[in-house]
Amino acid sequence: MEGRRRATDTSTVKAGRQRRTKICFFGHFGTMNTGNESTLVAILSRLRALYPDREFCCICSNPETVVARYGIEAIPISSRSVRIWDRRAPLRTRLGTALVGVSGEIRQYVRAFRSLEETDMLIVPGTGLLNDAYGLSGWGPYGLFKWSLMAKLRGCRVLFVSVGAGPIDSARGRFLAKSALSTAAYRSYRDAESMRYLTGIGLRTKRDRIYPDLVFSLPRESMPPDGACGRDRPVVGLGLMAYAGKYSVTNPTDQTYVDYLESLAVFVRWLLDHGYDIRLLLGDGDTEVIQEFRTLLRARLGPFDEDRITDRPIPSFEQLLSQVGETDVVVATRFHNVLLSLMSNKPVVAISFHHKCASLMSQMGLSEYCHDIHHMDADTLIRQFEQLVRNADDVKNTIRRGVEASRRALDEQYDLLFADAGDHSSTVHDTAVAA
Repeated sequence: MEGRRRATDTSTVKAGRQRRTKICFFGHFGTMNTGNESTLVAILSRLRALYPDREFCCICSNPETVVARYGIEAIPISSRSVRIWDRRAPLRTRLGTALVGVSGEIRQYVRAFRSLEETDMLIVPGTGLLNDAYGLSGWGPYGLFKWSLMAKLRGCRVLFVSVGAGPIDSARGRFLAKSALSTAAYRSYRDAESMRYLTGIGLRTKRDRIYPDLVFSLPRESMPPDGACGRDRPVVGLGLMAYAGKYSVTNPTDQTYVDYLESLAVFVRWLLDHGYDIRLLLGDGDTEVIQEFRTLLRARLGPFDEDRITDRPIPSFEQLLSQVGETDVVVATRFHNVLLSLMSNKPVVAISFHHKCASLMSQMGLSEYCHDIHHMDADTLIRQFEQLVRNADDVKNTIRRGVEASRRALDEQYDLLFADAGDHSSTVHDTAVAA
């Protein structure tokens, strides 16, 4: 009977029927977020090579997309959408809904526990998952806590690998994030700022580690050839982003986004006047920002050759890499637009909207080419760009060294965690950490 229930569970999407010891990933995957998708590809590629006989599963936001893209089993983080408590409803209705909701949530814990059967490891791979700017449920701190706790009860090794952290503004969010992290046999962060942030909210991080973002471990063959040569005019890749709001600062204002677009419009006018063509880039499904920006350009620039400012759909991180490869210089806002540009050895100015952007540029020895989104200034941005172009050869050498150092560091982390490749008495348990 139990087997029939599992076989007909529509909350699970399977890419194959063979039962093997599983490795599960947890995260906001199967979306238009190219940074998250490239993170999953990076660790999945490595672990497929290390564990060719294992079954992989992704506990994620959009399982159907994950199955189609990567051919692995995928499970939605939650199979229910009922709110346990709605302050807008009458009290009697709220109480009834709460009772039903609590019962349903208990079933979600049971579902998670059953789904992790035969799972050896639950891995939270990279990304900035440790925040509550987008809420507690789903892939937020509550969903992460639920699955981490069930994995721990299942006897799985819970691994947080090169994750980013902050902001976690609510007391509940901090409690849930720390509780989830306390289940881990291993924790590492993609930058020192993430570790400091978690230390600041009360997590004991003394035995934790810092390793670069997992995207630095993408297979070398996935990097496209440089296609920037042989054109009449140099091309600047301009990476846009809808403002991240509470993910950037505790009290965001609309003026930040207005100043951001206005400053970039001035920058674009300067680029056109100085003989550059422009390729607009995205790293998520926020295509509205391109339309907003084009509308602003028409208002600020008057008539201009719009063919010199191009954009193409970017449905995958491979497409983003391909488009970055067709540029000479990049000015980008999204974290992974910057990171993938660095991996493509493109000189880049990062418009920093979160501490992760400034941390990345610092790690790469390029802090002078980091521009704070909360203090946008077109003249300063132009000066940074001019300096970047003048020093392009030296900058490329710096980038090359930084990328190779990051690759070596991640090889070390993979060796630390997975060198046994099947010996389940690995040293990961010896590096267990305390909350």
